[in-house]
Amino acid sequence: MAVTNIVIAGLGGQGVLTASDILADAAFRAGFDVKKSELHGMSQRGGSVTSDVRFGDRVLSPMVPPGEADVLLVLEPTQSAINRGLLRHGGVLIGPEIIPEGALRNRKSLNVAMLGALSTLVSIAEEPWMAAIHANLAEKLHALNEQAFALGREAAAHRAA
Repeated sequence: MAVTNIVIAGLGGQGVLTASDILADAAFRAGFDVKKSELHGMSQRGGSVTSDVRFGDRVLSPMVPPGEADVLLVLEPTQSAINRGLLRHGGVLIGPEIIPEGALRNRKSLNVAMLGALSTLVSIAEEPWMAAIHANLAEKLHALNEQAFALGREAAAHRAA
């Protein structure tokens, strides 16, 4: 399998780093070689945060080169234009508007809902995703985030239809 390049972008406090941890963990559990890199910027003050996750048979570098992201997953709409140059020609931009307003029980689970949407585009079965969500989040948040993940998958399926 060729290397899959994912960039997750948002603002500090939106769960960009948690989302990238879950994605990297799910890819690893699915048997892929995984590399991850983060750019925190002014994350503690609501500034831009990006995280690159690359997975495949063999990954040599954690950084997604500009113009080579297969998917740009954006948690904050203002980050779309800022990070669009990372997306390859024909790559997919997934923005938060894919999740219907008010559909999430807790807005803090947007990052996991967005991973649900992403999961419809990558070669990782649902079981590694669930295991990664459980491993990276507190037990009291499991049910909420399982629902958010399912909502994201459903939203992506409706978007594709």
